[in-house]
Amino acid sequence: MNKLSGTKRLQLALLLGSLGLLGPFTIDMYLPSFPTIVEDYQTEASLVQISLTTCLLGLGLGQLIIGPMSDVQGRRKPLLIFLILYLLASLTCSFAPNIYTFIASRFVQGFAAAGGLVISRAVVRDVYSGKELTKFFSLLMLVGNLGPIVAPIVGGGVLAFTNWSGVFVVLAGVGLILFLIVTFKMEETLPKENRVPSNFKQVVSNFGSLLKDRQFTGYALTQGFMIAGIFAYVSGIPFVYQNIYGVSPQVFSVLFGINGIALIIGTQSVGRLTDYISEKTFLKIGLILSNTAGALLLIALLLKAPLILVAIPIFFLVASIGIISTTSFALAIETQGHIAGSASALLGLLPFVLGSLTAPLVGIAGEYNAIPMGVVIFSASFLAFLSYYGLVRKSSASIQTAK
Repeated sequence: MNKLSGTKRLQLALLLGSLGLLGPFTIDMYLPSFPTIVEDYQTEASLVQISLTTCLLGLGLGQLIIGPMSDVQGRRKPLLIFLILYLLASLTCSFAPNIYTFIASRFVQGFAAAGGLVISRAVVRDVYSGKELTKFFSLLMLVGNLGPIVAPIVGGGVLAFTNWSGVFVVLAGVGLILFLIVTFKMEETLPKENRVPSNFKQVVSNFGSLLKDRQFTGYALTQGFMIAGIFAYVSGIPFVYQNIYGVSPQVFSVLFGINGIALIIGTQSVGRLTDYISEKTFLKIGLILSNTAGALLLIALLLKAPLILVAIPIFFLVASIGIISTTSFALAIETQGHIAGSASALLGLLPFVLGSLTAPLVGIAGEYNAIPMGVVIFSASFLAFLSYYGLVRKSSASIQTAK
């Protein structure tokens, strides 16, 4: 299937990218509503941020379950089941009578959304390998990264006509559309003869073998810490932009969406230049960029700098995520074709588990203090740097020495 090209290649990217959009839409689309939700439920900002945390936990746990399930039952059937669950959970969020029901519903919504994320990535490994895997994944990321651009803008647009509950009605509609797309357009990519046995011990063994692989674990942690830093940014930036800098929900949506362009620049740089610059070199460039941007952002927040001096390092930080997420995923899953669903699940789980820990930390000093967000983002970048050089590079050096 590495020979797919032209129209079929683009159609597959659009289909898998559409499934990948479910995650960003679920996370980002309601962000402009944070202050309004606080007021409507007469609650604290930290509880609304917890609704993001539970969603991230659901996304992580869902991938852990759906990934191995797709290795056993194929990609298509589990995906259809969880898309229906997503539709129902979205409607429950819309009509939740209190903040606690809303928080619980967000967990279920995230859990169901995981199907689109983990299975779309497993399908990529079913279809491609080698540099073609990296190139196609960068194309998939191009489509998927439209989510951070479109989702908050759509959220801000919906808020111009209705209240925040309307955002979740729209998300329910997105779930229905994706269900129909998968039903009529998606073919099964994992033949029965390539599926793993339905054996719990085997599933555990697969996860164990992945975790014992130092290079795989190093790439997974590198990606996980970086995306956890972005989740901290996602959780804290609505309050930083709107409460501290006083921008409107619509302006916030535009500022947030601009960073989606940074993601596209990062991912497409890898896809376009991977024939000339290796994935590992790109990964090192991304790590240097993220740590530099993270440090500059923290300094700007400590000095209470103007908005532009905060927005610029965030732009480059998000660009580095495009580079790191594309290269680290491709390098990690390249040798795991026989258990691509389980590998995709772990690669997806770590960012959401770590993100669920970092997201609440940004609000510990209140709605008008941005310092915790800067500290968490810089720390995440530095831990990603250490994960790569402490596990991947050290492991590679050991292998070379043994030879």
